[in-house]
Formats: sequence, C-alpha cells, structure tokens
Amino acid sequence: MELGLKDKVALVPASSKGIGLGVAKVLASEGCKVVVSSRNRDSISKARDTIANETGNKNVHSVTADLAIKADIDLLVGEATSKFGTIDILAYNTGPPKPGTFADLNDDDWEQGVKLLLMSAVWLTKRVVPGMVQSKWGRLIYITSSTLRQPVPNLVLSNTVRLSLAGLSKSLALEYGSRGITSNGIMQGHILTDRQRQVAQDVSSRTGKSLDEAMKQMLQDVPAGRYGLTEEVGYLVAFLASEKASYINGTMLTIDGGLIRSVF
Repeated sequence: MELGLKDKVALVPASSKGIGLGVAKVLASEGCKVVVSSRNRDSISKARDTIANETGNKNVHSVTADLAIKADIDLLVGEATSKFGTIDILAYNTGPPKPGTFADLNDDDWEQGVKLLLMSAVWLTKRVVPGMVQSKWGRLIYITSSTLRQPVPNLVLSNTVRLSLAGLSKSLALEYGSRGITSNGIMQGHILTDRQRQVAQDVSSRTGKSLDEAMKQMLQDVPAGRYGLTEEVGYLVAFLASEKASYINGTMLTIDGGLIRSVF
C-alpha cells in the first residue's frame, strides 16, 4: 500500500535505540525526512547513520537533546525546522522512567518522571502544532505503553504518568481535528527492547528465575507467543501518519499480540 509519506517531515525523539529507532527506520523507508534525537551525541549519530545506510534515505538529521529539559526541546524543534522547514509528523517517544514501587520512589523521582513522560510531550506539541495549523495538515502520534490499560508491577511511574498522555491526545483530537490534524496514541505491549530486558531482569531478581526464564514467563499471557518487533510499532505509526488514516482521530490503539484481554 502506498502511504504517500514521501518528503513529509517526521520528528522522532528518543530514537537512538529501541522503539524510537524502529519507528524512525520505517518512516525513513517510506521516504520521510526524519529528525532523530537522544541525550547521547555518539549514540544518536550512529543511529542516524544506521537509518540512512539501511533505508537509503539520506534525509536523516540527528540532534542531541534531553527531553526532560525545555531548552533542549526548543533546540530540537528549532534544528528540525531549520533543516527541513516544517514538522508534519510528531511520532512522540521517550525513554523509560525510573522503575520501582510506590515505596521505592521519592519526590524527585516523581518530578523527573512527570517531566520525562508528560511535560516533554506538552512542550514538543506546543512547538509543532502551530506549523501544522498553518499548513492545515499534521499528525500527532503518542507512543505510550499498555500500562495505560494494565499496570505492570514495579513500574508505578509509567503506570501513573503515561495515563495523562491519553487525555492530552484525546483533547488535541477535539481541538485540532477540524484543521486537518489528527491525534492518536499507541499502547505497545511486550516489544523486544532493552527496557523489556530490564523488566525481565527485575522479575528474575524477585523470583530467582534465570533471565531467559523470566523473558519466557512474560510471554505466557501473550496469545501471539512472541515479543513484538520495534519495526512493527513503526508500521502502525506510518499508517497513522498517512492520509489513509485521516479518519482515525482521538484513539488509543493497542499493539500487544493480544495481551490485553478487555474489550474496551
């Protein structure tokens, strides 16, 4: 299916590895001009080169930015628009918050988690929406987690703060849907990333099982019987970004191999 994304400008933050990298690769392969970012200059430079080499798309630009710092987000959006002129697609992604139970986390952990998981999305959105309004076209896509529907033990920050993105996305769909802009969220389940291994390591330390056993245990409730791939999240992002999905607005879509059993 031709998605018609050639020369659209996509911003994919936190994309030096994991889901962000997978999404950026797919969008680049569809012909988007892609801006990627990470806190680590070397990591994001390597990711940029990997994306360009694997997709043959040389319109990939990297920026070093910490999403929990507003000034860095100003820099990120400024460099993106300076390089490509506009931002058509925001594929919002961020690194994981600190793991832990409610008793484990202090006030600083919560404040940092809110900056990382919520305020970064607010800051980015405020800076890209005006251009979308001007061009009467835009895609806001918020990559969150299936923890919105089903909390995960020892990830209370993610379980709590990520819920706010659903409210943000739905509100934006209401406010900007008449202006050619759609806003949707993605709730991914067990995707094979370093974060998934970190969660499995926590299971291993708490149960005494080996890491491999813990990884397999986490798939017991997944009907598909496997971990998802980062590129599979990317395919969903690419579809939502396309004109084919112009009537999909204000949704939270699950990609989890059947993990979440509830109907709604």
